[in-house]
Amino acid sequence: MDFQKREPVKKDAVAGAETCRKCHTSIYDAYLHNPHHNTTQAITTDDLTHGQMPGSNVYEFNDRLKLVVEKREGGMYQVAYFDGKETIARKFDLAIGSGKRAYTYGYWEGSRLNQLPLSYFRQVNQWANSPGFPTNMVYFERPIGSRCLECHASFVDKTVVQTGALTVGEDLDAKSLVYGIDCERCHGPAGQHVAFHLDSPEVKKAKYIVLYQNLTRKQKNDACAICHSGNDVTVDRSTFAFKPGDNLSDYYRNSRATFAKLEEDVHGNQSQMLAKSKCFIQSKDMTCNSCHNTHEELKGNLSIYSQRCVSCHQTQKHSVETLRKGMLKTNCIDCHMPKQTSKLISFQAARTTKVSPYLLRTHHIAIYTSAGK
Repeated sequence: MDFQKREPVKKDAVAGAETCRKCHTSIYDAYLHNPHHNTTQAITTDDLTHGQMPGSNVYEFNDRLKLVVEKREGGMYQVAYFDGKETIARKFDLAIGSGKRAYTYGYWEGSRLNQLPLSYFRQVNQWANSPGFPTNMVYFERPIGSRCLECHASFVDKTVVQTGALTVGEDLDAKSLVYGIDCERCHGPAGQHVAFHLDSPEVKKAKYIVLYQNLTRKQKNDACAICHSGNDVTVDRSTFAFKPGDNLSDYYRNSRATFAKLEEDVHGNQSQMLAKSKCFIQSKDMTCNSCHNTHEELKGNLSIYSQRCVSCHQTQKHSVETLRKGMLKTNCIDCHMPKQTSKLISFQAARTTKVSPYLLRTHHIAIYTSAGK
């Protein structure tokens, strides 16, 4: 958008996250390292894992069938071999996930985005079968739909197309994909805001942008829950249209309460888990941002998160052993928010029938008899 020669800017005009950097440099630069920003990335080099590659680039299903991660002209590929003969090869086009725990990958086939059969798991530091994929065959045709990208990207333009007599699919515009969760995904369209403040730099009070401090507790939590409340309800309209201050339930045809048997999972249902926590229920103003600041990168920093616990729980009694170990101010998290096994995601290492658990930290804050129980 050219702000030097512009016409009146519409209310919902998008400015592009890069324009935020002009006035919010330190916040913008810090956010570049936040997992939200990195939750989808284009693959443009041979660096697939942002760190040391695993010891083996070969995933063997059995003696005859294997997948190999290979560098070829034009990029990195996953290549299937049967009895030593190449059967199919697909290029790494994008990574999904911040990489703190795992990456899964996609490739473009025209206007369809498909998932690659191998994912990379930090838990074991190696390639493994992508979650939910068959364990006895190579499968390259699993689609990644816009609903997945609604929690892992900021926008993609889609067209619903008929794929059969009774079936429909999606065409996605790869050029329209806005990677990661950018500034405007959380703060709303900023076109008017940017245009006004470029024209009126003397005005220091933010105009034409939602200020989180003015939102209600529910509105603040809904802004996080748009991605952190799961993907197991029917959506009436794309949540890409959600703006801070909106009512999240307006986007869903039904709620999880409609499905009494649904059980929250540590992957995706953080909002529901937090809402069941005693400290959340008894607090009048606790929100996701009471503990999290999405402008900073604190993933895994248990000491700082523990200090935020102590800021509200200074008078809690603990065992002599806990006090002796000095855990009260350094690690509340492992005891009260232990890592638990996801029921939705698991993975298999090569040449094994054993399914490995995928561990994520619960957001149901409670007193647990032992970690993970």
